[in-house]
Amino acid sequence: MRFVLTLLGEITEYNSVMIAGFLPMNCQNCHGQEIIYTKLYKSNKCHCYFLENIKGIGMRVLVTGGAGFIGSNLIDKLLGKGVFVRVLDDFSTGKHSNLPIKNTQLEVVEGSVADAALVDQCAEGVDAIVHLAAVASVQASVDEPVETHKTNFDGTLNVLEAARKNRVERVIYASSAAIYGDTEVLPVVESTPKKPMTPYAADKLAGEYYLDFYHRQFGLKYCAFRFFNIYGPRQDPNSPYSGVISIFTSRISQNKPIIIYGDGEQTRDFVFVKDLVKILTAAIDKPDLSAHVVNVGSGRSTSLNEMIQAIETAAGKSVEKSFSKARAGDIRHSLSSPETLKELVGILPDTPLSEGITSLIDV
Repeated sequence: MRFVLTLLGEITEYNSVMIAGFLPMNCQNCHGQEIIYTKLYKSNKCHCYFLENIKGIGMRVLVTGGAGFIGSNLIDKLLGKGVFVRVLDDFSTGKHSNLPIKNTQLEVVEGSVADAALVDQCAEGVDAIVHLAAVASVQASVDEPVETHKTNFDGTLNVLEAARKNRVERVIYASSAAIYGDTEVLPVVESTPKKPMTPYAADKLAGEYYLDFYHRQFGLKYCAFRFFNIYGPRQDPNSPYSGVISIFTSRISQNKPIIIYGDGEQTRDFVFVKDLVKILTAAIDKPDLSAHVVNVGSGRSTSLNEMIQAIETAAGKSVEKSFSKARAGDIRHSLSSPETLKELVGILPDTPLSEGITSLIDV
């Protein structure tokens, strides 16, 4: 379809780039209400401008759990692309200091995804939802399965229902590698049998099933990403939900001993949060990416003992270690196959563990 583009007002400058908004006046779907934002290139041969669409400009995204360490890193990226971001967070673990609250493109709503009416309000007028909010502690789900279920499952269902009611184009869902359980076949691919060992993992898997139902029944587009071990800046080492790298780097920076649950030979697939953000942003920019579940891992296996050695090398000092018995629900080995991620999204986590750890060390 060819559009007659009508310029809205003056040409403006956005992040040192000339921007103009246009209306497709003969569009049969939006009847001229949809604004197309474009980058303008002035010809050096005449007085004409060339147009190039900028992905993100004019888009509106709801990020649940946006004040957490993953969410806030994602928001930084989205705001930099000109996206309007609405955050829904109860700040039980997220921090106000993680958010650039003075940015006029950011709206912050304090509340829980367990509040269906509030989620419905937050979903109004957005193009996409990135659902990150969760009680991410495996141990908490074991100790308090009913309470964590309210956030981890009921909250997800509230997001899907709000997306359906508000005709949101797509949902990006944070699932977890925990759904695979303690499998003997590594690396895991998306079709690997699911063996959730904890309420947290069971809720994440149930969320995937409901995503598929909403897609088949209501046409909701979605992509579920099974996060492996994500680490990086703003991961609070004092939080009970924090990852092992943030805890260990914090303790070695403070010259405190670290506790290893088990023998330290358990392995993980670590992904730097900046790499994850690139993947999530790319998924938001791919409207045709739908009805997929995708592992987000590096394909590299690292034992806890190897990870501790990398931290000691980055810090330039050794750390006192003590060993304790393994915790309930802990998985022995975890490793992702990144092939589906490469095929569908075209981006792989590529930050070396040593580089990511070095960025976290406060020497």
